[in-house]
Amino acid sequence: MDGTVLRRFAIIVSTAAVLGGAAPSAQQPSIPSPEGASTAAAFRTKGLELGYNLDYDDALIAFRSAIAADPTNPAAYRLVAATMWINALFRQGAVMADDYLGQARSDSARKPPSPELAMAFQSNIDRAIALGEQRLREHPDDPDAHIQVGAAYGFLTTYKATVEGRVLGGLGTARRAYNEHERALELDPRRKDAGLIVGMYRYGVSTLSMPLRLLAGLAGFGSGRERGLIQVEEAAAYPSDVQTNALFTLIVIYNREARYDDALRVIHKLQHLYPRNRLLSLEAGSTALRAGRFGEARAAIEEGLEKLSRDPRPRAFGEEARWRYAHGAALVGLHQTELAERELRAVLSLEGPEWLRGRAHKELGKLADLAGDRTRATAAYQLAIRICREQHDSICSNEAAALVKARYR
Repeated sequence: MDGTVLRRFAIIVSTAAVLGGAAPSAQQPSIPSPEGASTAAAFRTKGLELGYNLDYDDALIAFRSAIAADPTNPAAYRLVAATMWINALFRQGAVMADDYLGQARSDSARKPPSPELAMAFQSNIDRAIALGEQRLREHPDDPDAHIQVGAAYGFLTTYKATVEGRVLGGLGTARRAYNEHERALELDPRRKDAGLIVGMYRYGVSTLSMPLRLLAGLAGFGSGRERGLIQVEEAAAYPSDVQTNALFTLIVIYNREARYDDALRVIHKLQHLYPRNRLLSLEAGSTALRAGRFGEARAAIEEGLEKLSRDPRPRAFGEEARWRYAHGAALVGLHQTELAERELRAVLSLEGPEWLRGRAHKELGKLADLAGDRTRATAAYQLAIRICREQHDSICSNEAAALVKARYR
């Protein structure tokens, strides 16, 4: 199997944690210890809430407190590792559904994680795996034991692919994650939370070409677009620690399926649950843009920009450029050309992923078309095509190519 299969797996599976800022955990401890287990569970719950609100440092403190309260539970070690991984991606700027909807090289300008972070991630995920494997040996028919092990291998897979760029290096761990959660469902079909990883993998495989789907099947992965989506939706409706992760995953899947109303419904629900997650406003605006609802997009982005102006917390790599691009694109759709051009020119001067610059040139081409300057518009589209193709951003390059043939109105 070539690297495309696992890259698509990593894209789909990592989305929930990246957008949400947290990761799944089981509340049941490996070795019952009522006082410590109860305290650890409370810390994990608090850490998840903090993570989904983008308070990564505080989430890390809560998860480490959970380890101190119950060092035998693999969940907290996994959550520490996951928070470090998410922090790394946040600093690299892979924070939006746009990073997971196509093949754009959003990692082109990223810096590798520090050796200290890489070592800390590995030590915590290794501990989570060791404790999970021990519990699985002791309780081979316990669905939760399989979920614990599968979740740890799932995060190890996505870390390799999204942070280290080792796509093929995670094939074995991806298969293990899938198999463990599938086994959990066999043991207890009521555990809809186990269906999240299985459903994401099934959906991810279904988006591949037929030859790659066959290879994925030979490697042990199931397929099925509708079944995979249903499993993710069931996980999103099932009260568990992965329920919120499933909701974040649905944002990406619904956008891929052009089910924009459903995506916005999920985003608004998450905004109510996690009001300090400013990226949800950007996600709402970007989703409205894909739906062609420019007034709605502008309102969401401007609401988010107001939140951003009052938020002293660190910003993701290229985050300001993303806000300015989304704002500019919404204004282009509303034909508010002067302010739109100012926003889009700012994108070109700000730090951010290269594919975003390609999209900014595409929108600038639209402004030239609106001004009646077809020559300048075509030049902007051609530049957008070159950049977007270099970055494997087919969504952008295909739209720009269509605009070369037909003027934007």
